[in-house]
Parts: sequence; C-alpha cells; structure tokens
Amino acid sequence: MSAVVSATTVAVLVSAVALFSALAAPPASMDQTLEPIRKKNRLPALAAAVVRNGHIVASGASGFRKEGSPERVTVKDQWHIGSCTKSMTAALAAMMVDEGQWRWDMKVTEMFPELADKITREWRGATLEEFLTHYSGAGNEDWFDAGILAWAKMPPLKQRAAFVHDCLIGHAPTTKPGTVWKYDNANYIVVGHAMELKLRQPWEDIIRERLFKPLGMDSAGFGPPARGRAIDEPWGHVVVEGGRITPMPPDATGEAGIWVAEMQQKAMADNPAALGPAGMVHCSIGDLAKYATWQLRGARGQGTLLKAATFKKLHTRFKKDGNYAFGWSVEHRDWAGGDSDESGESPRSKGDHENENNEIRTTVHGVHRQPERGPERGISRPNERGNADTAESQGQGVQGIHSCKS
Repeated sequence: MSAVVSATTVAVLVSAVALFSALAAPPASMDQTLEPIRKKNRLPALAAAVVRNGHIVASGASGFRKEGSPERVTVKDQWHIGSCTKSMTAALAAMMVDEGQWRWDMKVTEMFPELADKITREWRGATLEEFLTHYSGAGNEDWFDAGILAWAKMPPLKQRAAFVHDCLIGHAPTTKPGTVWKYDNANYIVVGHAMELKLRQPWEDIIRERLFKPLGMDSAGFGPPARGRAIDEPWGHVVVEGGRITPMPPDATGEAGIWVAEMQQKAMADNPAALGPAGMVHCSIGDLAKYATWQLRGARGQGTLLKAATFKKLHTRFKKDGNYAFGWSVEHRDWAGGDSDESGESPRSKGDHENENNEIRTTVHGVHRQPERGPERGISRPNERGNADTAESQGQGVQGIHSCKS
C-alpha cells in the first residue's frame, strides 16, 4: 500500500563462519568502517555486526536516528526489519507442522474450518505452503488498501480477522492457486490469522513465546521502534521528490501523517497492525544476528526448535524453476560463490551453484518506501560490479537475511 512508509532506517548484519573459535572478547568497533559507507550512500544511519561461531566479534553504528537531528544511533538501537518478518512467520508455521498441528499441503478450508462453507470456491484448493510462497493467487490490489485502512483502529487480531473474511469470502484469487507467483502481503496475513485461531492467541504473543524468547531476542517488538515524537530509537525515512530524505514521525497516521510530495498523499509511519505477520518486527542488530545465526545453524543440521528437514524445506525453492522459498528468496550472489537465501526481498536472479564460504549475511535498507503490492516494488539489484553487499532496494524497506548454505 503506497501510503505506508517503512519505519526502518538502515541496519546491516554480516556473519561469517571462521575456522577457529571466537574469543570471548568485547566486539571490535566498526564505527569508522561504516561511516564512509553511510555518507557515500546518503543514508541517515547504518549499523552492522560480524558474527563468528555464534559470537559477535565486531559491531558498530553510524549516523543519526533522525535526519537533521543530533541524536546518534548506537549498536543497541532497534531497527524495523520489515519483510524479514515473513521468514519468522514461516518458521512459526513450520513449528506447527513439526508438531503435527498443521500440514504443508493442508487446504485453506482446513486452516479456517469455521469458514469452510463460505470461502469462495476459487480459493478452496489453496494450501498452506502456497500462501507461504506467494503461489496462493492473492494479489487483488483494488480492495487491499481500502480494507486495511478501514480496520486499522481495531485490535490487531480483529484487524486480521476482518481482512481474512473479506479476502477469502468477499473476493476470489487473481490466479488459480499453485500456478502463478505473485509477492503479496495478504498471504502472510492469512497464515498469521490461521495461526491465531489454531493456537488461540494473537500472532504477536505467538512469536514472542515461540521464537523471540527461545532465541533470547529481548529487544524484539512491533511497529516503529521509537514512540511518539521521541528520538530515542531510529525513525523511519522516506525519499521524496528530488532525492531528499524526510524523517517520518513514529506516531504519524493516515489522518495526521505528513505530506509526501512523491506519493502525493499523507503517509503513515508504518503499516496497520493487520500486516504484522508480513512485516512489522523491530529488533536490535544483535538480536537480528541471533536470528540469522539460528537459521544458519539449522541449515547445517545443528538447529533447535525445528527439525533439520524442516529447515531445509524453508530454505529451498518451492518451484524448481522459481527462486522463492518460505519467506526467503533464493538468489545467486557473486559474494556467496553461489546461491544465497534472502529474507524480505522479492526474487530477481537465479543460480544453481554450491557455496563454499558457509556465510550468512543480513542487510536491511530502509530509507525507501515500504512496498505492499507486487514484486516490482521489492527488487534487489546488484550495483555496477554485481556485488550484493551494496545492492539497492528499490522502494522496499528491507533487503533481508542472506544465508549461504554449504
């Protein structure tokens, strides 16, 4: 939805597996390394961490929480990670599959048994794994924005209930389920609400209990990290006409937002809470490192909370001729020496090479608008040299987690 602006500034994580054990020493500072990168790319702020063998060995933060203000970012600040949230919601769904509560091939009528007789006939063949990989047929842009905003003042769970009812009963899919890939946040709202009904608690509580707490992600929360007009955490920013970076007040709403010339309308600081399962988590760079490391260990068969085969499924292309997994894009990257998994980005390139580096990289870019419709607003492009570590995010607040698996 074009009226919504990402509440992210910028965060970057790079994690490499060393051949030796990391020493339990204070992390080295990366501040001086990040500052010229931030200035070159005209970013309000930038943060990074380097992890070896599960330990942060270097970290840093550069820039300002709000463009034009003196408050500097720190490594403890919280960053809005946008669509990286999708891989987290997919992991929660995977836990339910491992527990026998769900099946990957379960139909939407099984996900919502109380609505089964009312769901539009064209939706009834859509499966859990098709929603999680954007093959469900969701993508009706005509009603999405209006509905989401109309329900924005309700509690989050009720917002998602209203959305699912309207989506599955009031409308048909745009394509036959399982046939066409189309990136759409509606997929993850549907899965998130099905999870709420099955477990009888809001998605926010589910992810706190099942993911954040076990991984020690104590800083994780939802929506803009800063509250009100305080400059105690990074603000979101939008690039307006002429390339000017404009801070987005964390408390801005559709009615009391700021006018953004490029968008020709008032803009909100973040999406309505209905979109939580699709892209509203925030956390510190350290906690993002914990999540990335957990995913990498799982890919190596050393994971917790999920079976080894389940991690493999989450990181594998759903369609052999596609490049999207479960909240992850599977991309070829020169820096990876082959394929990488990227959370929070729409697919672009393809590749079938093995990676020899055993690396995991996370990059979050966020001075751009956060897209809510279609892949064209979430393209990750390499720079002129084809390097992913300086890839651009066109219109998307999140580049994502890049996981290269051996």
